[in-house]
Amino acid sequence: MKILILVNGFPPEIRSVAHLFYELAESLVNLGHQVTVVTGFPSYAIREVDKKYRHKLFLREKMNNVNVIRLATIPLPRTIPMVRTFSHFFEAISFFIGGLLSRKQDVVLIYSPPLTLGISGYFLKRLKKIPFFFNMQDVYPQCLIDIGILKNPVIIAISRLLEKWVYKRVDYFTVYSDGNKQHLLKNNVPDENIIIIPNWVDTDTIKPSERLNNFRRNNDLGTSFIVSFAGVMGYAQGLDAVIHSAKIIEEYKNILFLLVGDGVEKPKLENMVQEMDLQNVKFLPMQPKHIYPQVLAASDVCLVTLKGELKTAIPGKLQSIMASGRPVLASVDLSGEVPKVIKAAKCGYCVESDNPEELAKAIINLYEKTNLREKFGKNARSFAEKHFSRNVCISKYDQAFFKAVKEF
Repeated sequence: MKILILVNGFPPEIRSVAHLFYELAESLVNLGHQVTVVTGFPSYAIREVDKKYRHKLFLREKMNNVNVIRLATIPLPRTIPMVRTFSHFFEAISFFIGGLLSRKQDVVLIYSPPLTLGISGYFLKRLKKIPFFFNMQDVYPQCLIDIGILKNPVIIAISRLLEKWVYKRVDYFTVYSDGNKQHLLKNNVPDENIIIIPNWVDTDTIKPSERLNNFRRNNDLGTSFIVSFAGVMGYAQGLDAVIHSAKIIEEYKNILFLLVGDGVEKPKLENMVQEMDLQNVKFLPMQPKHIYPQVLAASDVCLVTLKGELKTAIPGKLQSIMASGRPVLASVDLSGEVPKVIKAAKCGYCVESDNPEELAKAIINLYEKTNLREKFGKNARSFAEKHFSRNVCISKYDQAFFKAVKEF
């Protein structure tokens, strides 16, 4: 089968979406499919980009037998909603052209956000006469409205109309949580058109390993009790509470908060640490993919944080933390999807988002109870192997594609 994927992040980008969809494409190739990925040129969080990607408008390449078509997008500021909306529409046009250049295909899958790629997917469906899959990670525009980023009534109205337009034209949705499924059902998407497939983790690559590892040594972390956050530091993560929690427990000299990653909120967080004169918080830049398992292994407790409004989201870092055999401490809405997973796996604690006092108490409790941390870690690993392994999840995509092509 020939599978076309449209996604706005792909290696050498080091965002979670890039890892996730590279693994999807690679695994589908290993199952015997021909896979073409249409994406942009690497930019986000890349310090040194290979020269072959610089100053290009178009590029074809092959990555581990995956055909990759790269097209230029407009490098506009990510912090201005109106400008970002314009860039998303341009991206949709660019990726549509890339899809046309991919020649004959049997199925098209788009990743959202951005929602605008749904336009690309629909017109490729019509022109190529193939089924259209929509992989919904974040619920746009609702999540942006909930956390206060999207306030302009004109953009909100346009986004709502686009959401309805796209939803009516998708053949199948793939979502990672029941919360996202419920959103689609409320928007009149038929139940039979929604497939729940959890975001996976490569349990062979990310697994329990030595705590006092090279990552600790290379970054002068010593034997500190590390409470880590690794990932994008954006509005949705609500990391202010983590910094305030660090202030509350700064008397515990052996506890170190390690924040690894980049994002629009990072400068503000760094300023907070400086103003509070905190010595127990350390920032590191986004790490290469092969280093990420060492970051988790070096941690004693791993954080998953989301602003309270984001109930349906399940950050990909949750599965990775669980696969690494480390306890999870989540600062989230307690009625959301993340607590359901942690409760089912019995792998950690959840506290209400934006509550640094409760977060601090949970950290101290885990710091003082070695046996509890070990128990949570073992439970996490066991659950990840059973429910979130790469082979288990991607086989569901394989089955869904075959079914869709047969019935189309």
